[in-house]
Amino acid sequence: FVKQDTRRFISQETGNLYIAKVEPSDVGNYTCVVTNTVTKTRVQGPPTPLVLRSDGIMGEYEPKIEVQFPEIVHVAKGLTVKLECFALGNPVPSINWNRVDGIPFSRKVDVRKASGVLEIPYFQQEDAGTYECVAENSRGRNTVKGKLSFYAPPHLIEKPEDVQKPIDDSLVWECKATGKPKPSYRWMKNGENLESLEERIQVANGALSISRLTLSDIGMYQCVAGNKHGEIYSNAELRVIAVAPDFSQNQLRSPTMVKEGGDVLIECRPKMSPWGVISWRKGSEALRESHRVFVLDNGNLRIQNSTRPDAGLYTCVARNQFGVASSSGTLMVKEPTIITTAPSTLDVTVGESIVLPCQVTHDPSLKLMFTWFFNEQLIHFGNHGGYFEKVGGQHSAGDIMIRNIQLRHAGKYTCAVQTKVDSISIAADLVVRGPPGPPTSIHVEEISDTTASLSWRPGPDNHSPITTYTIQARTPFSLGWQAVTTVPEVVEGRSLTATVIDLSPWVEYEFRVLASNAIGTGEPSKPSKQARTKETSPKVTPANVSGGGGSRSELVITWEPVPEELQNGGGFGYVVAFRPSGATGWMQAAVPLSEASKYVFKNESIQPFSPFQVKVGVYNNEGEGPFGPVITIYSAEEEPGRAPTRIRAKSLSASEIEVSWKALPWNTSKRRVLGYELRYWEKREKEEAASVQRTVGNQTSAIIRGVRGSNTYYVTVRAYNTAGAGPPSVTVNVTTKKPPPSQPPVKVMWNTLNSKIILNWEKVKALENESEVTGYKVLYKRNRHSRPSVMETNTTSVELSLPMNEEYFIQIKPFGEGGEGSSSRQITIPRIPGPNAIGSATKVSTLSALSTIALSFTARTSL
Repeated sequence: FVKQDTRRFISQETGNLYIAKVEPSDVGNYTCVVTNTVTKTRVQGPPTPLVLRSDGIMGEYEPKIEVQFPEIVHVAKGLTVKLECFALGNPVPSINWNRVDGIPFSRKVDVRKASGVLEIPYFQQEDAGTYECVAENSRGRNTVKGKLSFYAPPHLIEKPEDVQKPIDDSLVWECKATGKPKPSYRWMKNGENLESLEERIQVANGALSISRLTLSDIGMYQCVAGNKHGEIYSNAELRVIAVAPDFSQNQLRSPTMVKEGGDVLIECRPKMSPWGVISWRKGSEALRESHRVFVLDNGNLRIQNSTRPDAGLYTCVARNQFGVASSSGTLMVKEPTIITTAPSTLDVTVGESIVLPCQVTHDPSLKLMFTWFFNEQLIHFGNHGGYFEKVGGQHSAGDIMIRNIQLRHAGKYTCAVQTKVDSISIAADLVVRGPPGPPTSIHVEEISDTTASLSWRPGPDNHSPITTYTIQARTPFSLGWQAVTTVPEVVEGRSLTATVIDLSPWVEYEFRVLASNAIGTGEPSKPSKQARTKETSPKVTPANVSGGGGSRSELVITWEPVPEELQNGGGFGYVVAFRPSGATGWMQAAVPLSEASKYVFKNESIQPFSPFQVKVGVYNNEGEGPFGPVITIYSAEEEPGRAPTRIRAKSLSASEIEVSWKALPWNTSKRRVLGYELRYWEKREKEEAASVQRTVGNQTSAIIRGVRGSNTYYVTVRAYNTAGAGPPSVTVNVTTKKPPPSQPPVKVMWNTLNSKIILNWEKVKALENESEVTGYKVLYKRNRHSRPSVMETNTTSVELSLPMNEEYFIQIKPFGEGGEGSSSRQITIPRIPGPNAIGSATKVSTLSALSTIALSFTARTSL
């Protein structure tokens, strides 16, 4: 396909291919391809050869326009127009477009200079005008001009609509259209041109008017608007109605009610065509009109300043040439509604309750409806947090109560009373006095190390003068807001400044102010911006100075760090002073960390467990503070130098080992003993994996629990103090007893005989790796949550005797030298009503009473 550019152009108007300046590369056969834009099918013409002549070279020449648009082009509104312009020449001419009137192209215009096409989409009136194509090269220029003319077929902007009119009425139908040239109008009736043969039928500027409609005017009408570019039609149907008076759809309202002294309108709207004559009767006589009672032009009856005699039966009579009809209704005159409560202004205090009255007199035959508004907003009773409640118990009372009144309840309250004939309302103003609102604009005017000057502005006093102000402060270290000391001590309500004293140096503070009046203290203000007090030297020394312990040749000194809020400035640290007891000079060391809590002095000359006098002071960027009191601390002591002797280990059960030893001397020498450390491990383990158990004080035995049965353990004992553990004792070994029986007693049976309970169970046999059964424990209790009583026996049966009317829970456990075995299932013995019963661990009897349980066996009892 040939690519179009400034040198080659394909005209969509002529179908020709134009080459402005032929070059050797253009030689070849050219075929025209025509494409159907709808079906997308193509057809090709015969090939046309292009050869170069060899008789000379074409010289330069000015542009020669070969493709141009007509002098006048008519373009319809909304269409897309394309203008073509292309010129031959050497050098290749450039193509430029412009409007002769100088108006610049709008943004929608597409100028494709490479292909010589000007495209204007959505053509409008403002696009009309004379356009110019300019072809230009170095040898000269040539132009061609053409006019784009705008036209538009008719477009209706106002159409006639279907209409139904009564006979003798008038009709006007408007018909308007736009277009260029301006459209002309004509009307048709039932498909034929409408001729204005009668004076009552007129057509002017597209409008059709018909006066004094008759039945012959019924039909389908058409408005036709047209110009030379087309016509457009609009249809509408005219129906003419002629009927006698009819009240079937619009009877007089009955009854119609009006209050005495009020105005009322009784409508009379019969259906009739043409409109006829309306007359009224009261009772059986014609209505006598007056300045107060009169019939309106539309036939309705108006009565002003109604009185009791106006009540009665009213009849509207309608007539036209086709007939007569009437409709009747009753007028009732009611007593007016009057609110007897006088308007008022009420004054209450926050937290009180008040009743707002609304009492009325009214016609007893009418139902009252009370509605309350607060600041012109409807009150929905049951909402609003339950503050509002209706309390008017009488038919003619609409009182409401406001409970626990808050400041937000102040305002205007309106009681509206409505009946079927009238409505009336009354308003009351409610003033609520309460604690003051929060002060505003809290500012820290000046701040020192211990004081701060504050200012603020008062909030609303809520109808009670402010008497005093209270100032509170908060720091990152305080528990919420705390009251502070001020100058003056009592800040009176007329004051808007105060100085806070006794603040901590170098602490960030926030302040807030609360106002008080005779009613109470109000909400606090918003906090001030954070302000930090200035630095000063520290005043507080560390608490709980102590020490001791550590490694050989060390003096360990500890203390509780001074809280940040008491450090009084940055660069906070500690000065530790110490000396051997009896010495005169002090050694000092600085600890420059505020969170430090320990100092260790190490010197080979320090004797074990030697007394030292110690004191700890403080400092910060502003200078040194005081030292704390002098206390005595001992240097590190040495580990115990000897091992315990006479080590004995004995297995108490499968899980317990008792270890005993001979204690070392217990004294306060430099090798104190604070207790003993037991290390034990299984035979198959290494000593490094040993478990450790410590005693405190001068004990000489301990029980190791939680060991495994039938296992050999190694045990050593060593003394310890704050310096560590001393040398170990000799290692002893002990083998734990076999585990207790794992099988629980089974086949547990019970029965009653002569007010006794007899329990029997099957003997438990120990497994090969378990200790032999030497006896049984019987556990019983009166309820599930009480502590059980325990009885031991070496037989498999017992007789029981316990108080009557009790329910019991019983379990049985075997035991041997390895300890207690597994328990049987819990047995429930219910209350026994009769002398004899029987049961088992898997079956619960329905008995309800238990007399006594007697224990008759060779056994010992432990409670």
